[in-house]
Amino acid sequence: MHLNTIEIKPIGKIFTPHYTIQSIPIQPIAAEGVKGHIELLPKYVDGLKDIEGFSHIILIYYFHKIRGFELQVTPFMDTVKHGIFATRSPKRPNAMGISTVRLNSVDANILHIEDVDMLNGTPLIDIKPFFSKFDNRIDAKAGWLDARGDIPVERMISDKRFKQ
Repeated sequence: MHLNTIEIKPIGKIFTPHYTIQSIPIQPIAAEGVKGHIELLPKYVDGLKDIEGFSHIILIYYFHKIRGFELQVTPFMDTVKHGIFATRSPKRPNAMGISTVRLNSVDANILHIEDVDMLNGTPLIDIKPFFSKFDNRIDAKAGWLDARGDIPVERMISDKRFKQ
C-alpha cells in the first residue's frame, strides 16, 4: 500500500481559558459551560452560511503542544494501558482531536462556543455540524469503558501523563 503525504492547513484558531494541558477538562462534558471562541480565517467566512441553525458543532483540531506518540497509553479513565486507537489520548500518531461543542452565536468570522476542552490557541482544522439523527447511536458499545462502570467524567481534568 502506498500512502502519500497529506498537507492540512488550519482554518482558524480556538481560544479558551485553558493554558496548560494539566488543567483541561478531559472531554466537553467535563467542560460544561466553559466558554471560548473560534477565530476563523476571513477567507473561510462564506463557509459559515447557515451554521447558526445548529446548536452544536464538531471541531477537528490539532494537538499543537503534544510531542511524539505512544501506541499504548494509560488513559485518564483507567489504570491499565490500552491501544492508542481505543482511547482519546492526545499522544496520537497524527495528534488530531475532536470535540462536540455548543454553538452560541456567530459574528462574522467569530464563533462563540462553550463546553471547550482544548488548549488556548489550538489550531482548528475543520468544523462539521452535529446531527443528532446521524451522530447518536442508541446501541453503541464503549469497549473497555463499559467495564469501568459509571465514571464521573463530568469532573475529570487532565493531569501530567500527557504533559506538554
